[in-house]
Amino acid sequence: MHCECGEDTGGCGGGRRAEFEAPAETRRCEVLADTEQAAAGSGAPEPKVSRDPQWPRIRVNGVEVSPQAIAQELQYHPANSRDEAAHRAARALVVRELLQQRIAALGLVMPPDAGESGEEAATRRLIEQEIPLPRADEAACRQYYESNRQHFFSAPLLALRHILLACPADDAEARSHRRGQAEHLLAQLAAEPERFAELALRHSDCPSRAQGGALGQISQGQTVPEFERQVFRQLLGLGAYPLESRYGYHLVQVDQRIEGRPLPYEAVAGSIRDELNQRVWRVGVAQYIQGLVGAATIEGIQLQGAATPLLQ
Repeated sequence: MHCECGEDTGGCGGGRRAEFEAPAETRRCEVLADTEQAAAGSGAPEPKVSRDPQWPRIRVNGVEVSPQAIAQELQYHPANSRDEAAHRAARALVVRELLQQRIAALGLVMPPDAGESGEEAATRRLIEQEIPLPRADEAACRQYYESNRQHFFSAPLLALRHILLACPADDAEARSHRRGQAEHLLAQLAAEPERFAELALRHSDCPSRAQGGALGQISQGQTVPEFERQVFRQLLGLGAYPLESRYGYHLVQVDQRIEGRPLPYEAVAGSIRDELNQRVWRVGVAQYIQGLVGAATIEGIQLQGAATPLLQ
């Protein structure tokens, strides 16, 4: 039986099925965000924005990117400082304006798909038309598989029990107190391991206490990341120290460990193909945007560009 204390309820996150998430094909309604992200990941330095007491004054081929637009865009670009957020917002708007100007120049009109705006549809059509991209063939996929066999294993399975001593993540005093309690309980369990179920029922803040702390079999992706990183390194038996997560401290007993098995090519071929196609797509979009930047007159911000398109 799996633990019912998932992330939404403040527990360990157990009980959710692990999903194998393959890289997606070119997404449709998020294509604008993808193009900006591809440009950002192309190795270009952070843009330099004209210094101004309030907002930078930016023009793209004579079209102003207004300070109001930058202010509205800020919410989509969290950063460590307001200046850095402004840089990212300005870059995104410059890329968007360049794409829209190119769409207008080509007279592209594209009916949107469900959940897609007209602008997103036109941008998708622009990318499909202007960036011819090779698709990963069977030989490329098999070569990638053979070169990366160590990455294609099923996730290991653990059968474990735990005792959760819950406390708020931001309360240092409560954390210190709970840590002391966890170490005291751990010493009890080391001396009397047969009392695990009893102590779980008495002390654990996880609903799994009703089953003696048993979480059943868990795999990667079923618990919160900070717990998972620690517990999958643990050997059979009682853990030597409490494991800390956002929810508190966990005393863990690993009863069984089943190592992952190699996955055959047929089981991962689709995800490999998606991954290779997505890599090519991002590089192609980044190069295309650099070409647009190099051909444009951009004032108020410096972006890396090229004098001519970089696509072959």
